[in-house]
Amino acid sequence: MLTWGLLVAAAFLAGGLNSIAGGGTFLTFPALVFTGTAPLAANATSTVALWPGSVASAWGYRSVMNEERGALTPLILVSLAGGLLGALLALATPSAAFQAIVPFLVLFAAVLFTVGDRLRAWLSSLGQTPRWLVLLVQLPIGLYGGYLGGGIGLLMLAALSLLGGGRDLHRLNGVKSVLGLAINLTATLVFVGSGLVEWPKALAMAAASTLGGYVGARFALRFDARVVKRFVVVLGWVMTIAFFVKTFG
Repeated sequence: MLTWGLLVAAAFLAGGLNSIAGGGTFLTFPALVFTGTAPLAANATSTVALWPGSVASAWGYRSVMNEERGALTPLILVSLAGGLLGALLALATPSAAFQAIVPFLVLFAAVLFTVGDRLRAWLSSLGQTPRWLVLLVQLPIGLYGGYLGGGIGLLMLAALSLLGGGRDLHRLNGVKSVLGLAINLTATLVFVGSGLVEWPKALAMAAASTLGGYVGARFALRFDARVVKRFVVVLGWVMTIAFFVKTFG
């Protein structure tokens, strides 16, 4: 019973975090691993569980998306392709190798979260950038998102800052949510077909992440995003240390 409570709580908080600041994978993936799920199966189950939350989050931002339809279509196509390639790459990685790689992926995500705001601010200062360059940057982001995905929210916010055009953080968050939905869609389909998903856990966590994603998106304006991001940074480093100790200790 405690295991299920932990997984549902992690998924609910992850859905909310993803809609506000990102970093939900820092909760769901470790929760699955530390409750006995093998890392590759945990990755597949976490991705499937968080996808409905991505839908709810994207829907919650629909009011700020009307002016972004022209930019979204090519970005969505690139995100779909990247998510597909990343998920296929994850499945092609031997289980033992994936387990050894995971701490370094979590470390990468933690570093990204720590410096993400500075990176986004620096990119914003460069002014408007050609659309093709933004598309080129989005492809490896999608690939990483399909492979594991921790921290892709900040990566996408940094890349989308290149679009310029006076977009505020709420519009960028809306675009980020739609692109995250696209990345996780193809990754989810690949993982569903792989047979690695632990369905009882995935379904329970999906319901919780959906509720968390919708609540987070609807009430994002009431949260201090800086406080949430600081929390995610601390959480990311704690999870990084825990994974290194668990894998190599």
